[in-house]
Amino acid sequence: MKVPFHRPDIGEPEIEEVVKTLRSGWLTRGPKSKKFEAEFASAVGAKQSLALCSGTAALHLAVEALGLRSGQGVLVPAMTFAATAEIVQYLGAFPILVDCDPITTNIDLADAARRLEQARTGRLPAPYPKNIDVVGIIPVHVGGYLVDFEDLNRFAGDHRLWVVEDAAHAFPAAWRPGGSASWKRCGEGTSDVTCFSFYANKTITTGEGGMAVTAREDLFLKMKSLSLHGLSTDAEDRYSDGKGWDYRILDAGYKYNVTDIAASLGIHQLARAETMRRERERIARRYLDAFRDVPSLELPPADENRIHSWHLFPVKLRLAGLTVDRDRFVADLREKGIGFSVHWRPLHLHPLYQKSFGWKAGDLPAASALWPRLVSLPVYSGMTADEIDYVIDGVRELSERHAA
Repeated sequence: MKVPFHRPDIGEPEIEEVVKTLRSGWLTRGPKSKKFEAEFASAVGAKQSLALCSGTAALHLAVEALGLRSGQGVLVPAMTFAATAEIVQYLGAFPILVDCDPITTNIDLADAARRLEQARTGRLPAPYPKNIDVVGIIPVHVGGYLVDFEDLNRFAGDHRLWVVEDAAHAFPAAWRPGGSASWKRCGEGTSDVTCFSFYANKTITTGEGGMAVTAREDLFLKMKSLSLHGLSTDAEDRYSDGKGWDYRILDAGYKYNVTDIAASLGIHQLARAETMRRERERIARRYLDAFRDVPSLELPPADENRIHSWHLFPVKLRLAGLTVDRDRFVADLREKGIGFSVHWRPLHLHPLYQKSFGWKAGDLPAASALWPRLVSLPVYSGMTADEIDYVIDGVRELSERHAA
């Protein structure tokens, strides 16, 4: 059997909607894009929602709308994908890497406080300027397990930082501070701007796409204008009957808008988002039960105060209990036909951050220690019972075969 790491769950309604859009004569940003935005805002409890061509575009527009300037600093987790930190560099600012919590893999706020102190006393690695002005923090909800919003926003408030969430993994997801408290959805006023991704392997997909949501009208209007070359009106407004044809250039912007073709996928994916999340949760619970007694596997946390999106099911190998390293373990998974991924090589272990910013493995010990142990297993709606069983049997067999 072959079980891919991911397989998009695309139904006939999505296909029919795309065909209708192709026949409509309106392919770029238009009525379908605006419908998708309105329905997504409702789904997460946001006041404003802007559909874009990628999650990276959403992050970029968010920090630019917040006024990030060249020479300033932003706290960014080392455990993340390239986009979270590179968008800081787009504006000539400095990503200041922060270690991770070894259990959740999310950003460690205690280490963030240490990095702030180092930044403000000139003790970051040599390429960083002295007394850098740190203005923001970009947490990542790794795998869809939300950070503690109470702790995050207290930290940001204490240090006068804006917050942009990289929620590429975290739709739909929610958090509460305790058992009887109300749930707060990711994007429901949880930060200045929350940025989602609809890439092909995400919890809902538009092929390529993203969304920025915010409660602030000023940030929404700035991001919207920047997403369309800094123009004062979009194409639908200029070309619809009875609308004004003229526009003004307000900023040097970008071409970041979503298309109606992509939004046509998104509308129907959104309608099934909670159903698909429950499918992933069911698979995750199967894995948790099946691997609970495997001594060489450390399983991801499951918390009653979080509604987990289960975009990923990351396990950590206990290498002391194995006779092989992670790379051999996943090579054997591949030989069995079981797809996998690794999330992620920490940023400070990439050449860019070592050469340009002076980071070393010892600077972020938790992330450095986790990296050789990480494996993400398949978890997606549409997995068959046979596929789930095959993954469970394969992982258990390898764990037993390579037991120390």
